[in-house]
Amino acid sequence: MSQIITPETPEQFADYFHLRWRVLREPFQRPLGSEQDEYDQLSHHRMLVDDDGKVLAVGRLHFNSPEEAQIRYMAVDPDERGQGHGVAIIFALETAARQEGAQQIVINSRKETLGFYEKCGYQLNDDSAAVGGPQAEYQLRKTFSEVNRIIYRPEWCAELQNEWQQKIPISDAMAIKIHQYTGRVFETRAQLSRNINVHNTMFAGSIYSQATLTCWGLLHLQLQERGLPGSIVLADGQIKYRKPVTEDPRALAKLADIQGDFSDLEQGQNAHLLIRAEVLSEERPVAEFTGRFVVLAPRD
Repeated sequence: MSQIITPETPEQFADYFHLRWRVLREPFQRPLGSEQDEYDQLSHHRMLVDDDGKVLAVGRLHFNSPEEAQIRYMAVDPDERGQGHGVAIIFALETAARQEGAQQIVINSRKETLGFYEKCGYQLNDDSAAVGGPQAEYQLRKTFSEVNRIIYRPEWCAELQNEWQQKIPISDAMAIKIHQYTGRVFETRAQLSRNINVHNTMFAGSIYSQATLTCWGLLHLQLQERGLPGSIVLADGQIKYRKPVTEDPRALAKLADIQGDFSDLEQGQNAHLLIRAEVLSEERPVAEFTGRFVVLAPRD
């Protein structure tokens, strides 16, 4: 289990700066110390650590002006790449920027990481000109909006929300909204007031519907990630209700919990997938849903 922390002790900062140097400076034969600058004393620092305290990823945020923040020194341990750690750091730094009133945020990126930042909702500046060489940089910018508070694939999530409203009217009636997507975790939220029963708690059917839609949404986005066509249908669903829902509920589905193989679709066959979602109220687990879904391959 990993968590985002703010380095505070000398030992934590030593580990934080060492990963910066190892990833961003050592490959270019830069000396220790070159990974630090005069803005470090005035910046927000975040790092992702595992249960043993090993640093998996780091990043820094500072302000260029009251309205504009900048992310720098993004680094992920090379042995830990592809696990969503970079997205976690971006999310933590953007949250800090929004809380301090930033209206936009900029990032300088090398060519090989441009695609990652674009998936996180950043746009390449039209006048961004990179000089030649292995450390050439391009500048990307994100102007904060309600849509791009979703950290990963915000445009896709906006399209999905609109599709729900148009094709699944119950989602709008229940006020189910996409709250966050990180590429590995998909979260929805709903309004208790739209789903309340005579006991002033959430209808069991509403809990079931939100959990089902959360799983469906994650599968939909994963099909897009893989460039695969298909229609998603629920074949069977089981839910365990543990406690009443007394506050606006959250439902989360995780990529790591999907069982099955998407590759059947590449062969023109239906894909059978098992996925679970957890529903929380007041940060307590209140229900667990397990759904068996079929992705129907297109037919000629």
